[in-house]
Amino acid sequence: MSPADDPTVRAAGCVLWRRSPAVGELELCLVHRPKYDDWSHPKGKLKPGEDPLAGALREVAEETGYAAAPGAELPTVRYLAYGRPKEVRYWAAAATTGVFAPSDEVDRILWLEPAAARARLTQPRDRTLVDALLATHPLGTTPCP
Repeated sequence: MSPADDPTVRAAGCVLWRRSPAVGELELCLVHRPKYDDWSHPKGKLKPGEDPLAGALREVAEETGYAAAPGAELPTVRYLAYGRPKEVRYWAAAATTGVFAPSDEVDRILWLEPAAARARLTQPRDRTLVDALLATHPLGTTPCP
């Protein structure tokens, strides 16, 4: 099957993290999409021919306003979206610089500690990515209970 004949929607994103400016603890960034009224990791469809990691970092910047330094690749998530197979590749990424500005696509972001982020995520499949990020031990972190 040629890529043009493949019905799979290809997307990429990041589990974006930082150290809390107030207390230094690990925080994860979740985005709220008003169109779906859901909370998720920043992600989006790849442009034709776009490198998945470049697309993931582009989507993070577009949705959160933050540049990011990529880390370990996390598990790929596969599911059906509107009857079509969808494949989303993810990376751990440390937020570097930036400022969030609301848009029609993403109207809010939250920086939450890992357990609160896991609880806030709308889709259970996104929760496994929190565990995968913690398993990479960014900046010496350990998995939360």
